[in-house]
Amino acid sequence: MRSPRQPSVWIISGPSGVGKGTVCAKLRELRPGIHIPVSLTTRQPRPGEIDGISYHFVPEHRFREMAASGQLLEHAVVHGRYSYGTPRKDVADAIAAGRDVLLEIDIQGARQVKRNLPEAKLVFIAPPSWEELVKRLEGRGTEDASQVERRLTTARVELEAQEEADFVVVNDRIEDTAQALIVLMGL
Repeated sequence: MRSPRQPSVWIISGPSGVGKGTVCAKLRELRPGIHIPVSLTTRQPRPGEIDGISYHFVPEHRFREMAASGQLLEHAVVHGRYSYGTPRKDVADAIAAGRDVLLEIDIQGARQVKRNLPEAKLVFIAPPSWEELVKRLEGRGTEDASQVERRLTTARVELEAQEEADFVVVNDRIEDTAQALIVLMGL
């Protein structure tokens, strides 16, 4: 008799604008049993984002308290402006319940998770080309030109980190990327 598969923690990382959020949403749609923790952030909600669903929007002082007390599995300042983090308890509870966990985080956070949970698998989502990444970031319309430029500067550094990943998946089409991840993750 085959023993049941152990739940795993999968880290989805890559540069801003590569489509991590869209890919993770598609994975959740195709495999609703996977658990995607709701991250915390100190930034203000963008249009259409809902507190507790998109992110937990918290003030900076509360975020610092949670980080200092060990309540966050990972946390980082992203783009030099806002803090983001993953609640440790949310991940532990999902694993204890036998659910795979999918963490959509930047490379700083991914490195922390790998230190804290070495068994976690890091999947780097790469753009098909630099030009396509620029087009996607500019096309989102959620940031002004200086914010887009800051994200592109960060993206150049983040792209160098793909060699740290356990797996690299190019996101050319969301559906294809999600299917590739389902196979890779054994879902």
